[in-house]
Amino acid sequence: MTFKDRIDAGLQLAFKLKKYVIDPCVVLAVPRGGVPVAYTVASELNFPMQLVLTKKIGHPINREYAIGAASLTDYFIIPHDDVTEVYIQKEVKRVQEKLKDMQQKFMGDRPVLPLKGKTVIIVDDGIATGNTMLATVKVIRKEEPEKIIIAVPVTSAEAYKKLAKEADEFICLLIAEEFYGVGAFYDDFKQVTDDDVKTYINNLHQKEEFY
Repeated sequence: MTFKDRIDAGLQLAFKLKKYVIDPCVVLAVPRGGVPVAYTVASELNFPMQLVLTKKIGHPINREYAIGAASLTDYFIIPHDDVTEVYIQKEVKRVQEKLKDMQQKFMGDRPVLPLKGKTVIIVDDGIATGNTMLATVKVIRKEEPEKIIIAVPVTSAEAYKKLAKEADEFICLLIAEEFYGVGAFYDDFKQVTDDDVKTYINNLHQKEEFY
């Protein structure tokens, strides 16, 4: 099974998420690849959308290995014996500065939507290991949403097992036992640029104002 592109994947996900139209939902798009998917979901179901304003904190020896994540106001860390508190605090500060820059670049002066009491739907174009998503869910949980739903077109079986017990629901169109990268499941997997992200956010904002 493959998806034509991220819009096609978003349309299929929106169909699975229709049951949440009566909930007070906020769609959180994982930049950059998850933005077209999330935009399509939000457009189809008339949900507000903003970017996932969290970033992973990597291990000092291997930055790709997530040991936690930080949001604009909080952070979550999985304790590791070889990671010092000094390193953690330095990384939290660095990540939060990057998040502020990201918020300004993509969202401008638009206020960050509160997540407390909301059904939060985190959307990406696919999940490989699940480590970053796991840390993201943990830090978003601190904002006290009513529910956290992970919604992706494709995930590895390993990531699904890891994340299914952390979210209130994990909606996935394809769980792949053999996983060679997210792009392998798309006919068109072109890079999503910063300008693309801005366009999707602006288009949705204009649509919300129209309604």
